[in-house]
Amino acid sequence: MRHITVDGMNEQSQASARYNHKETEAKWQSVWAERRTFETDADPARPKYYVLEMFPYPSGRIHMGHVRNYTMGDVVARYKRARGYNVLHPMGWDAFGLPAENAAIEAKVHPARWTYANIEQMRAQLKLMGLSLDWSREIATCDPSYYKQEQRMFLAFLEAGLAYRKESWVNWDPVDQTVLANEQVIDGLGWRSGAPVERRKLNQWFFRITAYAEELLAELDKLPRWPDKVRLMQQKWIGRSTGARVGFTLKGRSERLEIFTTRPDTLYGASFMALSADHPLAEKLASGDPKARAFIEECRRLGTSEASIETAEKKGYDTGFKALHPLMAGAELPVYIANFVLMEYGTGAIFGCPAHDQRDLDFARKYGLNVVPVVLPPGEDAKSFSIASEAYDGDGTLINSDFLNGLSVVEAKKSVIARLEALGVGRGEVNFRLRDWCISRQRYWGCPVPVINCADCGMVPVPDEDLPVTLPDDVSFDKPGNPLDRHPSWKHVKCPRCGGAAERESDTFDTFVESSWYFARFCSPRAEAPVERAAVAYWLPVDQYIGGVEHAILHLLYARFYTRAMRRCGYLDIDEPFTGLFTQGMVCHETYRSADGRWLSPAEVEYSDKGTVIERATGEVLSVGRSEKMSKSRKNTVDPSEIIETYGADTARWFMLSDSPPDRDMEWTAQGVEGAWRFVNRLWRSVAQVKDGLAPLAAPRPQELSAAAQETRRVIHKSIDGVTQDLEQFRFNRAVARVHELSNALAELAGDGAGESWVLREGYETLARLAGPMMPHLAEELWQALGHPSLLVDEPWPLPDPVLLIDEMVTLAVQVNGKLRGTLELPRDAEEKAAEQAALALPAVAKALAGRTARRVILVPNRVINVVI
Repeated sequence: MRHITVDGMNEQSQASARYNHKETEAKWQSVWAERRTFETDADPARPKYYVLEMFPYPSGRIHMGHVRNYTMGDVVARYKRARGYNVLHPMGWDAFGLPAENAAIEAKVHPARWTYANIEQMRAQLKLMGLSLDWSREIATCDPSYYKQEQRMFLAFLEAGLAYRKESWVNWDPVDQTVLANEQVIDGLGWRSGAPVERRKLNQWFFRITAYAEELLAELDKLPRWPDKVRLMQQKWIGRSTGARVGFTLKGRSERLEIFTTRPDTLYGASFMALSADHPLAEKLASGDPKARAFIEECRRLGTSEASIETAEKKGYDTGFKALHPLMAGAELPVYIANFVLMEYGTGAIFGCPAHDQRDLDFARKYGLNVVPVVLPPGEDAKSFSIASEAYDGDGTLINSDFLNGLSVVEAKKSVIARLEALGVGRGEVNFRLRDWCISRQRYWGCPVPVINCADCGMVPVPDEDLPVTLPDDVSFDKPGNPLDRHPSWKHVKCPRCGGAAERESDTFDTFVESSWYFARFCSPRAEAPVERAAVAYWLPVDQYIGGVEHAILHLLYARFYTRAMRRCGYLDIDEPFTGLFTQGMVCHETYRSADGRWLSPAEVEYSDKGTVIERATGEVLSVGRSEKMSKSRKNTVDPSEIIETYGADTARWFMLSDSPPDRDMEWTAQGVEGAWRFVNRLWRSVAQVKDGLAPLAAPRPQELSAAAQETRRVIHKSIDGVTQDLEQFRFNRAVARVHELSNALAELAGDGAGESWVLREGYETLARLAGPMMPHLAEELWQALGHPSLLVDEPWPLPDPVLLIDEMVTLAVQVNGKLRGTLELPRDAEEKAAEQAALALPAVAKALAGRTARRVILVPNRVINVVI
């Protein structure tokens, strides 16, 4: 990156004119810190505003995504503070997790040491951004004082029945050697390692999130300040479906096979039954059938995602069992174990209706099973309608279905459920896709589960006086798996009940547990309980939460559940943790690659005189790829520290806000940041050049203003109104554009006309105040240069004069018999007669009249004139 010089200036004048961002930013950051400007306490006499960005994982360095995320949050926090709110804007660290443990393995450093060193480095980097954070509330989730409270809440959840342990099939990451929740399996791969996930049966801890499935779904409608796409993603993940639970008797056996279906209307089209490889009946069969066992193992190697199941070849193993159809006397359905049926959904068993489900159809064609259509599409003939290679899943009327024939799909569902209930073989039921949250992880660097296992007493909660259960420091990572399992002494304890030999639970919590309640801990971070009731009653819920849409399901759904669990256990009185949610786009950069396939970073390339991109070190011409999300693998990252060092934090913040709407991806370019740097210098120079000619500080408004001064005042107050609305609605790029426009308008005012020096002072003070949330260091410096003894950060937000928001001239559309013929510029609220005469004088209107007299002229004030012939 290079410094920008100002055209037409010699080197000495450039040096004196350039804004000294290093000195200025350090100065104001020091002032804010010394005055503890952004530290806050609950104050019931003032309205509160809690703004929070998703806290970072301490990886060691901030990236441009952090810069964008925290800049947006800081703009909101500073703006709301200026509007008179008591603002809570805290920062902490999501500090447990596998990356620290993996680093310990690779670098032979303890995870705690690695984590706290990274926190120190990232804290220093974030402070360089000038964020209005209350650092006195800083927390790290790996601190025992934090996870002690988490362990307390877990035990409360356990007592309330919201936490439990059971043996179940789980997703096992063979690389990270730990269990993953369903939400952490992406396209059949571990969300961190990218390894194909395996299925294993283990004894695991769960949170009963399904207890709130209905509420979590219904309450989405009460979150209007959440993005529609996020609410839809959660709605789909919760997956409420209405249908029927149906029982199929197995011929010659005592077992009854239960299924849940959303399409009971298609029961007469059933041609087979299919079981999950994890179904108890499949397990029972496999114990005495090696071929069944081999097929089950093959199924478990298949990914668990819908995408992987959808694309895989549909395979089955014929168990030899026959299921008796509950509605068709004498009808028998073959029972298969199938690779496309999952135990997590419904009951782990289905009936297959090939005519109306594509997976069922593919399966039926492979194994030569019947395909009987039972839903007739509109316009089709029942006698000739058949299914070829595509199943029909649309609406229609029932055929080949006994008493259901002729009914619509909706009517048939109601009718068949009533028949099933009357026969005692089924019932209507609501089901959910959502499954309980598996929180067990077989890793060291996490919050220990506060439970002791005793051979005589069973599971025993750790007594409150023994909390926190802390991690041992002397662990070894020389072998795969959980170091806590093989620690020589840590897990060996006495049972709190009987005093006999016992063992600690060696699982640790999924790190999403820590991030599911940290927003509540920020309200009283040093409390001896998980929360102080008065503090959370004042501060919660979070008014504005900001973060990536990639957390739409995992983190946000878990936090919504956790809030309800805390409510049930008496910690909170709220239902939802985040009233407003904003999901920002990603920061992107074009990519560079050499002929031999090497990726190069932006710092390693430059543009040649011929306009090509070359490698600095070798001069080799590189291929330029499309703009992609900044990533280490593509090396298309830009170091925020280098940008702040070269251009300053305000420049980085300004460009982040100006490039594109904040909910969309933005492209980081050298030209863009240099343009922002030029504007920073332009503002600095403009105030330096005019400050001595401005009206005195707090001078009264002059009686007389020139026409230019009056028009400039109109621009000033329209800018206040526009920027205010833009910041309220997260239109940061539009707010930036308005500040540019105001700067241009002030530059055009000469300053020597009547009242113009007073208007210029008003304008530049307004400019500093509007830019304050976005470029806080420069704005403070401008405020001081304009002669103010106070800090800008303590000043109230400017309010526009309503009179100056009204345009003196307005544009009216002129129509003839409703057809647009032209426009007119007229004084606002012009008299009807003057407006009529002006409209009739338009050449296009005169041509349309062709010498005729208008029968009527209709004026809609300040909007439309319609001439009726």
